[in-house]
Amino acid sequence: MNSSILVLANLPEAAAHTARYAAALGRPLGLRLALLHCYLYPTLLEPELVGEVVEQLDRNEAETLAALRALASRLPVPAEVIEASGLVEDDVAAAIGRYQPLLLAMGLGCAYGLLDELLRSQVMPVLRATGRPVLLVPAAPLATAVAPVAPRRVLLAVDGGPFALAAASLNLRPLLASWGAAYTVAHILHGPDEAARSSHLALADVQATGLLPPAAPLRLYQEIYASPVAGISQALVDTRADLLVLIARPRSFLGALFHRSVTAAVLRHSQVPVLLLPAVE
Repeated sequence: MNSSILVLANLPEAAAHTARYAAALGRPLGLRLALLHCYLYPTLLEPELVGEVVEQLDRNEAETLAALRALASRLPVPAEVIEASGLVEDDVAAAIGRYQPLLLAMGLGCAYGLLDELLRSQVMPVLRATGRPVLLVPAAPLATAVAPVAPRRVLLAVDGGPFALAAASLNLRPLLASWGAAYTVAHILHGPDEAARSSHLALADVQATGLLPPAAPLRLYQEIYASPVAGISQALVDTRADLLVLIARPRSFLGALFHRSVTAAVLRHSQVPVLLLPAVE
């Protein structure tokens, strides 16, 4: 099994919470963290965004790397900082090739903005090409002093259609088993005419993947909602889930992550981390 998690760490203040959460996830298996600091090039953006980028990202790179190394030394698992040497997509691809991470983690800003756009335009194509699972961590609540812990209640949302997980997704089985979490499969019905039987088939499809630990508590959540996003959001509240898992089908995997997809809408509103698992056709 791959023994590391690659954290895309651009701004230390944003990377800290993501790295701590990734460390909490990987600690039961002793996974190492690799913190990749990428240089973001404003010249690659649309001209109207350049001024905002310079204002937000103009900082001393030596100080940035020093802050990341200090962060790495405080994490509860072994961690190292990787200094970028070129374009973002090249650095991410090189880090994946070197560390062969089990998954990639990246933080989400408080609101959709510049860093999100840079990541979408420069990093997402690499992630889509590698097919690695991606963990997206929302910003930490203000004034929180609680250290992140491994998930205890995991919600896995499915659309009811058949799917098969990619090998990289199935590689997460030991990690999911190490948490000792309870799992809920959420299938949001689109109307009263949709057969409830489809939800039970969705549950069976998840069980058939072998992704979840056989002995883990598993239940079905089904509700009627016109909007899948509203249904998933309500399921998170009702189940008190602390991690959301979404199936990323090949035709949409990260391609419309920050745009009009259901996944994008869920990410913009989710208060808990979201794990995207690539599927195959």
